[in-house]
Amino acid sequence: MPPPVFRFAPSPNGYLHLGHAYSALLNFDAARRSGGRLLLRIEDIDLTRCRAEFEAAVYEDLGWLGIAWEPPVRRQSEQLADYREALDRLSAQGLVYPSFESRAEIAKGVAEREAKAPWPRDPDGAPLYPGSARLLAPGQRARLLAQGAPSALRLDMAAASARTGALGWVEHGAGPDGEAGVVAARPEAWGDVILARKETPTSYHLSVVLDDALQGVTEVVRGEDLFWSTSVHRLLQQLLGLPAPVYRHHRLVRDRAGRKLSKSTMATGLRELRSQGATPADVRRLVGLP
Repeated sequence: MPPPVFRFAPSPNGYLHLGHAYSALLNFDAARRSGGRLLLRIEDIDLTRCRAEFEAAVYEDLGWLGIAWEPPVRRQSEQLADYREALDRLSAQGLVYPSFESRAEIAKGVAEREAKAPWPRDPDGAPLYPGSARLLAPGQRARLLAQGAPSALRLDMAAASARTGALGWVEHGAGPDGEAGVVAARPEAWGDVILARKETPTSYHLSVVLDDALQGVTEVVRGEDLFWSTSVHRLLQQLLGLPAPVYRHHRLVRDRAGRKLSKSTMATGLRELRSQGATPADVRRLVGLP
């Protein structure tokens, strides 16, 4: 049996903090214990926020922690052709459609609906997309595309779920509901998720699923805030004929007020802690690792 493959996949849109250190160390420790491999992926598809200095800091901070990874590093900004091909495959199945409303227009439409009755929200608390663009006549859709109207490509969730049927994933951790073992996926809870935008040719959901498959990742160890996103990932894996890793969602490192750490929270930033004389052993202690 080949060794397990783990990955750590930060976005270079800020400096790493204790939460990142916890996740990276969990992956590193698990790879060492199992005789597995640890890969590093740079999730830099957001070209407006990701910066070269933050990417350089990722390598520096991980090296300081004593974390080693197997080269090469996969940078998402260099893999856009892979994501385009996956989108084309989903489009060929009739599962993708363009939506043309701005965020403000969608928010206004949702607010009008909520004034009459409760409107469904996704597991993160955001209102579901009403699906208005799915009902556009083909001719009207073609005219908007020909005019170069700003658009986002969305997954037709109802059609996609009907194609795959019931799905689940193997969970070795414990998510927000304390679930472990085989967890039933609920992709419909996310509505018609965005798979790409005109200015960003892929989404987190699409790129992470494809990257994990192309890198041969067998064990996904990540924060519990992504627990229910796995429902969408399992759906995309099934639609694209990709293997499903085993998942382990871990607790989040929080600040004293119980909030999820942010890259803007300098007090928990690894660079800030290092400048104050902290050692890698101190970081392990702060995040509750031996």
